[in-house]
Amino acid sequence: METSRRDFLKVATFGGAATTVFGFDLRPAYAQLRELKIARATETRSTCPYCSVSCGVIIYTLGDKAKNVTPQVIHVEGDPDHPINRGTLCPKGASLEQDILNDRRLLRPQVRRPGATDWQDISWDDALNETARWVKMTRDDTFVAKDAQGHTVNRCEGIAWTGGCTDTNEFNYLVVKTMRSLGVCYLENQARV
Repeated sequence: METSRRDFLKVATFGGAATTVFGFDLRPAYAQLRELKIARATETRSTCPYCSVSCGVIIYTLGDKAKNVTPQVIHVEGDPDHPINRGTLCPKGASLEQDILNDRRLLRPQVRRPGATDWQDISWDDALNETARWVKMTRDDTFVAKDAQGHTVNRCEGIAWTGGCTDTNEFNYLVVKTMRSLGVCYLENQARV
């Protein structure tokens, strides 16, 4: 059976009129339709983690804020009050919700031992201890106390640091102080917050 646009409009009009005449109450349906999915959500303002522009985002979560309960992210949008992006987001920022809810997202530290083909989960304490051990070993192996002319330089050329765009100026200040205390001379960050 071939249905034209005119036939569809006739059926829709008669269906709406019949609904009104026979007493179907559409107000609950309209009320449900008008309630936003973020009506009961908690708003959290954050910064997009992708590039150095540092666009503001609003992350909406549902949860009862009970202890040991992770709230569920239900929506992410640009922050209209943020002076950088004023509510707009690029495609990567707009897809932030999918990155948060990705089942492949890593939630604990992993390490791949020399010669191994698989990654192994380790505890946060083990990760911190291993990182500290490798930093100390690298600094000891690559520390330069004096240059070729005999000038004291006290620098570590085997470690470099790059800060992220979501790092605050205060965090980067502390990082620079820490890296300089190790003698690291290759420092950069893209802080815009």
